[in-house]
Amino acid sequence: MSAVNKVLVIGGGFSGMAAAIRLSRNGIDVDLVEIDPDWCELGAGITINGVSMRALEILGLYDDVVKQGCVTDTIGMYLSNGQLLTNLPTPSPVGSSVGGCGGIFRPTLARIMSNATLEAGVNVRLGCTYNSITQAENGAEVTFTDGTTGQYDLVIGADGIHSKLRQEFFPEVPDPEYVGQGVWRAIMPRPEEIDRVHMWLGQHLKLGVNPVSDSLMYMFITEDRPNKEHIDKSTWPTLFAELMSEFSDPIVQALIPRAYDERASIDYRPLMNILVKMPWNRGRLVLIGDTVAATTPHLASGAGIGIESAIVLADELARNEDLDSAFARFHERRWERCRMVVENSARLCDIEIHGGDKEEHSAIMRESLIALSQPI
Repeated sequence: MSAVNKVLVIGGGFSGMAAAIRLSRNGIDVDLVEIDPDWCELGAGITINGVSMRALEILGLYDDVVKQGCVTDTIGMYLSNGQLLTNLPTPSPVGSSVGGCGGIFRPTLARIMSNATLEAGVNVRLGCTYNSITQAENGAEVTFTDGTTGQYDLVIGADGIHSKLRQEFFPEVPDPEYVGQGVWRAIMPRPEEIDRVHMWLGQHLKLGVNPVSDSLMYMFITEDRPNKEHIDKSTWPTLFAELMSEFSDPIVQALIPRAYDERASIDYRPLMNILVKMPWNRGRLVLIGDTVAATTPHLASGAGIGIESAIVLADELARNEDLDSAFARFHERRWERCRMVVENSARLCDIEIHGGDKEEHSAIMRESLIALSQPI
């Protein structure tokens, strides 16, 4: 006997789609509303570690990721001149045989998940979100921006780091914090020697490359910027190339001209994070993903922990007869993993900004990946 029969998911990103897929497959009636009428996930590439791939495997999507992305093994960590610092092992997580590391175009992963959401029988409404949520003892009444209303046993909020739901129902929580670092991303043809994830650690910069297909790779550069500022888009290729030039490894140097190719689709975003103290529910509304545990990308686990939380919540709702018990188990299983990812990523960010100990940086990455590999 499930704790709920009908659920509304607000937000059609990775966490929201994962919740909808798992709930529907657990026999629960699910509506999903997504404000973007095109349901379009923007961005370049995304690194998927073994833990994230295990979560996608649970959803039955791992084979699609293998076919449409690129699964690799180990992460090479280098100094800016190309000297090998360490090879980080990326074993399969506990209880799974999925690859330990990989990459895929972000829009490709979004398409895989949106197709699975529809195939699971979820009622998806695009270009629509909520206007108001009124809770009662036995449910919640939701009014939508298209003028309709609905009655639900539970509302799951997955509307992102700038969540309207969090602002409305968790007003005591401060806005996400800018961490003093931004990330540049681009897509480039990859040379033969880039057959796995490589990262170069500079004094105040980190550059990484990750294969995302048979012929292309995703490049990212984290750069410290004291203030969150607007950067003229017309200058992005030049600034990106200048950052690349600070890495003297010939492999990186040879890639610099590719920054000026318009197909690189260079993107810049300031980095922010947030970790909301539990509980993550207010009555019959519960938040997951970036709404309550948004992390910087230093452990490549932001999407992964959001998808994990969606799976755990859906399973606890299905196996518990009352909502309080389901929430208690959900919170018990999710806090430590989410806390570790957000806080350890923030520490890695701090080391990069201040030119800190490269050995500590590698050790935190290694220990975090080992901890995350444990069952969810």
